[in-house]
Order: sequence, then C-alpha cells, then structure tokens
Amino acid sequence: MHRVFQTFVERLVDSVDAPALCAAMAEAAIALDVPTFAYLTAPRRPDAEPGLISSYPPEWTSHYLQSRYDWIDPVVSYARNHLEPFEWGPDVGPIRLSKQQQQFFDEASEFGIRYGFTIPIHNGRGTVAVVSFATELRQPAFCRSVAEHARVLQLMAMYFHAQARRKLNGDRIVDGVLLSPREFECLEWAARGKSAWEMARILGVSRRTAAFHLDNAKSKLSVRTICQAVAKLAASKPATR
Repeated sequence: MHRVFQTFVERLVDSVDAPALCAAMAEAAIALDVPTFAYLTAPRRPDAEPGLISSYPPEWTSHYLQSRYDWIDPVVSYARNHLEPFEWGPDVGPIRLSKQQQQFFDEASEFGIRYGFTIPIHNGRGTVAVVSFATELRQPAFCRSVAEHARVLQLMAMYFHAQARRKLNGDRIVDGVLLSPREFECLEWAARGKSAWEMARILGVSRRTAAFHLDNAKSKLSVRTICQAVAKLAASKPATR
C-alpha cells in the first residue's frame, strides 16, 4: 500500500497534463483493485461545463458530457449534499433513484459502470469535484479494498484534485467558476486598480480586448460591475489558494 501511494504521488508531481494525471490515478486504482476511476469537476450552474478526467470507457464519457448527465447523475447529486465518501450500486448505498436516474444507471451499466465508491470534495461554498472508483461486478477484492483503504482513497482523491486544479486550471476558479487565463489575468489587474486601458498596455493587447475579457468574466460570474467581480475574486482567494 505504501509503495502504491508513493508511486502515485511521484507520478502526479511529474505530470504536466490531463493524460499524465489520468495515467497516474488509473495505475494506482488498478493496483488497489478499484478498476476504473472518474474525476469530475462539478459546476454549480447548468450553463457551466464540467471537467472530466477518467479511465471509464471513452464512448461513455463522451456521451455523458454531451448529454450533460452531470445534472441527473444520482452519484453527483448525492455528493453535492454530503461530505463523507459513500458506496453506490444496485441494493448498495444510500442513494434513492428516480425513474430517470434508474435509466441513467442502466445505461452506465452497459459500459461496465455498475458499482462504485465516491469521494465528494467540498470547499466553503459546496461541492467542487467528485472522484469515483467503479467496477462492473462487486467482487470481493473491490469490497475489501474499499473497506480497508477508504481513507487512503479519499486522500488520493483530494491530492489528485489539488494537483489537477493547480496544473490544469492555474487556480483560475472564482466563486466556483473557471475563468480563462486572460479573463483571470484582467480581473486580477482590475483588483489592483488598473483600468482597461492600463491593463491593455501591461498585457500588450488593445483596450477593446482587455474590456472584452473583463466583460466575459462578469458574465461568467453573473455580476454587472467590475467591482462585484473583484469582490468575488477576493472572496475566493482563501478557498482556492
């Protein structure tokens, strides 16, 4: 167990992109008899897109994202309102299913995703990500690994989330919303009191371009003024840095 975890951490540290992060977690999951995993960043608004790094079958993950199943997925829905890890599957765990959610589970099972163990990851404003380890058959090795290594799997999930956010997002999450690099950069300059003209000179872009990125940031954060956007940036810093 110690060697698996150490190797996992070393590979995460060396990872530079999503495929490398995925490979590190997938290798550790197999070593711990929890065959596949999925890491989903869970937006709080329907118009915000989720992020997904997963060793699930790509046919399923593509369909999942295109269908925006993150808003009907019973595992994600339960994780949004609970802090502790939980198991799920037929006759397993605390999730009660609607007819639509049962159909979702039936569809997922066609791709070998039938049982699982999920870790919700929260910050001060709610769920920000979900990590699930899944299997087609609830075999003794899977049950034993969850029973014996639940806290280790939780630690792996949290460490994976921290590394993914730092390496892929550049800590550009404000109030639960991921901003583009330019949007975040312009908002930070606005927080320092710079006008659109001044930040345009600093960044080497036109004033119109700087204003465009600020307007996009305001829209994503659902605010009307730069001051309101800056306030959300300031409120997010303790939770994301």
